[in-house]
Amino acid sequence: MLLDRVPVPIAICTCEGVVTVANPAMAAQWGLSPGQMRGRRLLDLFRPSSSAAGQLGRLAEALRLGHRSRYTIDVRWRQGAREPEREGELLVDPVGDPSPEFPTLLAVLRVRDEPVAREPVAEVSEVEGLILALAAAGATTAAIGKAVGLTVDGVNYHLGRLTRRWHVPNRTALVAKAYVLGVLAPGQWPPAPPAAQRPRGG
Repeated sequence: MLLDRVPVPIAICTCEGVVTVANPAMAAQWGLSPGQMRGRRLLDLFRPSSSAAGQLGRLAEALRLGHRSRYTIDVRWRQGAREPEREGELLVDPVGDPSPEFPTLLAVLRVRDEPVAREPVAEVSEVEGLILALAAAGATTAAIGKAVGLTVDGVNYHLGRLTRRWHVPNRTALVAKAYVLGVLAPGQWPPAPPAAQRPRGG
C-alpha cells in the first residue's frame, strides 16, 4: 500500500473510530504491526485530553449532519506501561464520496515535540566523584592524585574504569558524560558532585 511508505502515522477508520487500515508508522506508536491495529478503536488506544470532550462532540455532530471539515483532537498515549506519556493531535478528515451513510475517517497523528530523555544519575563512589570534579576543573593527573591521596596510577585506574563503564573515548568526553548523568552539578564552579554543592551566596 502507498500508506506503508508514508512516515507520518495514519489510520483509516469507520465513523465509530474502529481502525480498518493503519500504516506501520501509526502501529509503531504502540509497538504493534499494522495488522494488530485492525479492529481496535482509536480512542481506546489514544486518551483524549481533558479539553477534547468538546472536540469529540463537535466531530460526532458534524458527521451526523454530513459536514466534511477537518477536526483536531488533542490526545495522549503510552507505548508501554513503563514508557513516558506522549502527546499529539489527531487530525480527523471525513473521506470518500458523499453519501447518506456516515463517511470513512482518515486520522493523521501529529506527534508533539518530545522532551529529551534524561539519563538517570549514575552511581559513583565518593573518590570517583572527586576525581571527576577535579578533572573537570582542569587538574592534572598528578594534582588529582595529591588531592585525593592516590598515586598517578591510582587516578588513571579510576579514570580508565569510568571511561569503560560509560563507553566514552577520552577524559574530555568522560567529564561531559559526568554532567549529562548528573554526577557533576551544573552551574557551579569549581565543579563538584551534587552532594558537595555549596549554598548559594555562601
